[in-house]
Amino acid sequence: MILPVVAYGSPILRKVCDDITPDYPELKKLLADMWETLYNSNGVGLAAPQINKPIRLFIVDTIQVVEDFNEEDKRKYPNEKAIKQVFINAKKIEETGTVWPYNEGCLSIPKVREDIQRTSNVRISYMDEHFVQHEHEFHGITARVIQHEYDHIEGKLFIDYLTQLKKRLIKKKLDDISAGKVKTDYKMLFPK
Repeated sequence: MILPVVAYGSPILRKVCDDITPDYPELKKLLADMWETLYNSNGVGLAAPQINKPIRLFIVDTIQVVEDFNEEDKRKYPNEKAIKQVFINAKKIEETGTVWPYNEGCLSIPKVREDIQRTSNVRISYMDEHFVQHEHEFHGITARVIQHEYDHIEGKLFIDYLTQLKKRLIKKKLDDISAGKVKTDYKMLFPK
């Protein structure tokens, strides 16, 4: 089932989320719904708070992004390893490498894209959908998507990395999103 994506201005997007256990109600269905929602909205990552669940759960699929790399992208990210992965109860261990800008967007903040500085590598501890514990380092675009989704379960948004001037310049767009004055190709849930 395709779920509505929670829009900017909703308090749940600012909540530090809670861990879950293997007996979380209907987790398998929730994950299936999240994948369907992600693909319906043409996203590469989706966190539980974006579908109105305050839990430490996010999904990432960078396969299409990496497959669509042009020649310049292939040179920039020669060792990019695409993933399709579930992350449960993730904890960031370390961010390393070069800090680099990349134009990011967010399903909860449609029609807003900005260059965001992030490190090139992230080491993260997480459980998969079978609650098997993993610790892994990710690189490049995949690391960036993971950092973006991880921020969601920590109550942080990509726009938090912007300067005060940039925030002032996009304030009207953000206000319009919160007021439901934005058109998307996917269902959204706006703050009341």
